[in-house]
Formats: sequence, C-alpha cells, structure tokens
Amino acid sequence: MDVRHLSFRLLQVYVQVVRLASVSAAARLLHLTQPTVSLQLKKLADEVGQPLLEYREGKVHTTYIGDALFQAASDVLSRFDDFSSLLEEAKGGRSGTLSLGIVTTAKYVMPIILGAFDKTNPKIEVTLNVGNRAHILNRFAHQDDDLYLFSQPPSGEQVQACRIIKNPLQLIAPADHWASRYCAEGGELDFAALKNERFLMREPGSATRMQFESWLSSQGVELSKTMQIESNEAIRLSVASGLGLAVLSAYTLGQSSEQFKVLKVKGFPLNSHWYLVARKDKRLSASARRLIQFIALHLTDCIEAQWVVEDITQLPSHFFLPTE
Repeated sequence: MDVRHLSFRLLQVYVQVVRLASVSAAARLLHLTQPTVSLQLKKLADEVGQPLLEYREGKVHTTYIGDALFQAASDVLSRFDDFSSLLEEAKGGRSGTLSLGIVTTAKYVMPIILGAFDKTNPKIEVTLNVGNRAHILNRFAHQDDDLYLFSQPPSGEQVQACRIIKNPLQLIAPADHWASRYCAEGGELDFAALKNERFLMREPGSATRMQFESWLSSQGVELSKTMQIESNEAIRLSVASGLGLAVLSAYTLGQSSEQFKVLKVKGFPLNSHWYLVARKDKRLSASARRLIQFIALHLTDCIEAQWVVEDITQLPSHFFLPTE
C-alpha cells in the first residue's frame, strides 16, 4: 500500500462507516450519497489490497485488517484534531471538543463538575452522552467518547480507570412501611428480615443491580419477590407509592422529595464508586487531559469533600502514563 494515495477524506469516511456500522448512516452524517460512500470504501480497499469490511445480518463489520486500519485512522485523525486545537490555543484561546459517556446515575454529579469546568474553559465544546451501563459500554467499545464515567468500569487490557467519587448504595422503603417505622425508632435491621419483601430492581447489567446481587450472594440470601424497572426515577416513585423496597445510589435520593425512608440495615450502605475511564488504545485529546487535570485539582470545589476519594490528586499521573 502506498500511503501517499490515502486522503483524510477517505479515512474520515471509513472511520464513520465503522463507528456507525452502516454505510447509509455514515452517508447521512457526512452529507454524502450512499453510492459516493461505497465508492470511497472500494477505493480504500483497493489501495490497501485487502478486504476491510464484511456484511453480516445487515450490519458492517471490520475484518482483521480493517480493524487495524480503523485503529490507525482513528489515531491519525485524533492527532490532527489535537494539532487544530493547538493552533487555536496558539491564537490566545482555549478551545476544542470533548465527548463524555456517562451512566445514568452519574447525571447527578457530572453536570455539576462540567458547570465549574466551563467557567474556566468556556471555549471547550462538551457533548454529554447519558445512558444505561449497556449503552455506555457499547460507546466505549466503539471509541465514541474521550472519557467515561462508570460506577463499575469495564474489564480488559484496554481499560484505564480511576476512582474519583464515592457512590454509596442505600436501601430505601416507603415511609409508612413497617421497616421505616422500626428504623425511625432507632432500630437496626438484619437483611434477613427483609428478604420476603418485594424488591424493585434495575435491568440486568445495571452496575447497581450487579453490586446488590453480588452482596446478596456473599450473604447467602435469595430474594423471594422482585420487579424490574429500568429507571432510577421510576423506582424512587414506585417505592414512595408502596410498591416495594429498593437499593439505589445515595445521589439519586438526594435529588428527590418522595415519601420514602433510608433504612438502617446491617451491611448498608454498600460501598461503591464512580470511576473515570479512558481507553489505553485511544490517544487522549488535549481537552480530555484538561478535564482530568481540573478534576484532580478542583473536584472538592464542586463536590462535598466527604464524597471525594482520598487519592484524587494521583489522577493526572495515572492517566498521563505513556501507552503502547
């Protein structure tokens, strides 16, 4: 392959097709016709001399060589994005783009951080993508964002993660529930007394549910009745309405006024954290590095100190280590 025959446009088209797993979707995003995108892909494959894409079940998938090209193209385009940002900063202003992927519970804290960050970095355009764990895991797998916030980070050699904020999980019950009255009188419950109650659970794969189920397993407890509800807000309202008990992030409770009570139960709250996550195989942009530095230095100005992990100042060195 003669790299002199490759153009940025060819690489941009290819990267978008891979990320969206669709030629037509990439064409719409790039404001091109589908035949034009297909022609660009054929030209790129001819230059490489190897098949880059294959089609299965109506979706585009990369071949072994195609995946390697995607990694290289993403890195090249990312480096020139950094170069453009450097030019802008040389003109006297801090600017750039930053894409964040966060799980739904983190929507209670990340906007607070970004509000403070924006005051000192007003020219950085931030895109905040919020979804359940499965959705954000998918974005992580496709390298859609610069940084991520998980309450339970993904696994794998490509994962770079660091705890930044405590995220205790509390057990709540309706205000008129017998357990609420018992705890209000100063009592502390054994969880065994609650195992026959109905518990409202997030969807399978939710980090809160995974941690709760892990704790139940460690205690040798099996719940008698559960009900799946795929929203923290809906779970809160359902508990307040007397539908059952639930385990939720303490942050989701602090934003509400529904009629429920936090129970005093042995073993609770469950210890949990939010993790700032990046990919080792994706180069951090200048904007992402600036946010990491801001979090390390100023997180306690945004979030109460009791919620911030003790080793937060180690965050920059942890993330700025050279990667292969």
